Amino acid sequence: MSGTLYERLGGTEGITKIANDVVDLHLLNPAIAVRFKNAKADEKAMKNGAATFLMAGTGGLDLYKGADMMTTHKGMNISEKEFIEVMADVMKAMDMSNVGQREKEEVLFVLFSMREEIVAV
Repeated sequence: MSGTLYERLGGTEGITKIANDVVDLHLLNPAIAVRFKNAKADEKAMKNGAATFLMAGTGGLDLYKGADMMTTHKGMNISEKEFIEVMADVMKAMDMSNVGQREKEEVLFVLFSMREEIVAV
């Protein structure tokens, strides 16, 4: 295992595919899809934001222009169940891209470390 997590996830191309799949899964997930109903019109921007966020967070180019997690989720009152559903969608998207177990664990660790900035804020 060598290289950054960004490289091990397939660089820009691999991460873009994972992010696109994550957004598609969120939009289909009955437990969280309602959170995205108003944003559906700008699905391309959601996918770009997810991809650039994941690229920056895994050691790739820092192209993310969105708000920090606390600012983005403040006042949304996201539940623990919704957070777990998001994590499950991320795991499923990584499975769709045949991401290795170690890389999955690293991505989930990073996402879980942001829990306090997302759940019930």
